[in-house]
Amino acid sequence: MSSDTSLDRALHAIADPTRRRILQVLKEGKNSEIRPGFLCGGDIEERIRLSQPTISHHMAILTKAGLVEATKQGQWRWYRRDEKAIRHVVKSLRGKL
Repeated sequence: MSSDTSLDRALHAIADPTRRRILQVLKEGKNSEIRPGFLCGGDIEERIRLSQPTISHHMAILTKAGLVEATKQGQWRWYRRDEKAIRHVVKSLRGKL
């Protein structure tokens, strides 16, 4: 995938205010004792106050854009920001403008 396509996908993901809020929650979030550095989908739902299907939709977009890492453990999905990818998006955007 070209770097322009990756940047476009990331910009699409962060264009939505709910997804920006999710990224902020992941940044500020109290880490789970079960999976240090991660928050489960339920924790995100609780903080954002949206339904599970809505959170899942937004998390899929953030994950596909490479801004969030997702892992599955049993029935739970765990998420954390991909800080390296986020820094790369910021650096790429700086170079384009």
